[in-house]
Amino acid sequence: MSNTTADPILETDFMKEMVRQMRALDTFGTRDGQSDEALLSQFVISPEKRKEIPLVADMDRATLARVNAFYNAVAVLIEKECGRMATVMLSLNGEGFGRVIISVGKLLVVDKTLRDVHRFGFDSLSKMKTEADKLLSVALNIVGDHPDVAGM
Repeated sequence: MSNTTADPILETDFMKEMVRQMRALDTFGTRDGQSDEALLSQFVISPEKRKEIPLVADMDRATLARVNAFYNAVAVLIEKECGRMATVMLSLNGEGFGRVIISVGKLLVVDKTLRDVHRFGFDSLSKMKTEADKLLSVALNIVGDHPDVAGM
């Protein structure tokens, strides 16, 4: 696919980082030939498709990898903006319930309860970016309000 027809959202810092995260998780190179769009399409789950996924199910490794990639990408953007290391801590049980925390220094900048992670995905890449932008905005505001705790 040529760059002239590519979705402009793929040129955003967040989407570029998502691609880096997904490629880093592909340690065996099984997706080397995939375009960035195809790689990110794993995150798009239509409402109809989401309804087909059972409410109660075990989480698979691919889904866990996508969750990790999403929050790691958010953490990288936090680091870029504030200049301090952001660390992701993810705790999930086998049924896909748990919590994700992103810290900067001793400051928690993201604290989100996760439910039904086996259904993790977004209606579109745009909605995924919007969610990441919200998390980033809140995190940077918290860092700005408490720079001493963030180690700045």
